[in-house]
Amino acid sequence: MEKYNLNDLAMMTGFTTRTLRNYLNQGLLEGEKENGVWQFTPEQLDRFFSEPFVKEGLRIKRSSAVFDFLADRDRKTARTCVILDLPADRRKGDAVSAFFCREMREASDLQFSYGWDKGLARVILTGAADAVEKTLKAYYSTEFSE
Repeated sequence: MEKYNLNDLAMMTGFTTRTLRNYLNQGLLEGEKENGVWQFTPEQLDRFFSEPFVKEGLRIKRSSAVFDFLADRDRKTARTCVILDLPADRRKGDAVSAFFCREMREASDLQFSYGWDKGLARVILTGAADAVEKTLKAYYSTEFSE
């Protein structure tokens, strides 16, 4: 089973690691420390994402990623914003999030947001057009992209 660390969760949500640590302290987010590193299972993330307070914060963060992209009129290079809505059961959703987390660990000049709710995985990618294209090609070459 794929586990996520605090940095993965920060990438997915747009929350800072400090905010996520506050959520841990408040009991909104549950995880385990393994070798000094916070680790989270998909089930723990499901519970966290379903908290009404967190759900609203995630909605705002995702919307702002798209609005910020649209508002930036001073681009010097080609930029892309892609929203993928992927019908997915929980298992496929976990595979999608794990794939994009792995890709983002190696990517530069890309931002990523992920959410799964009621059978729909939503991925938002923004960044350099060539980097977004490369990431999407890698995703569509996976066996779970169909």
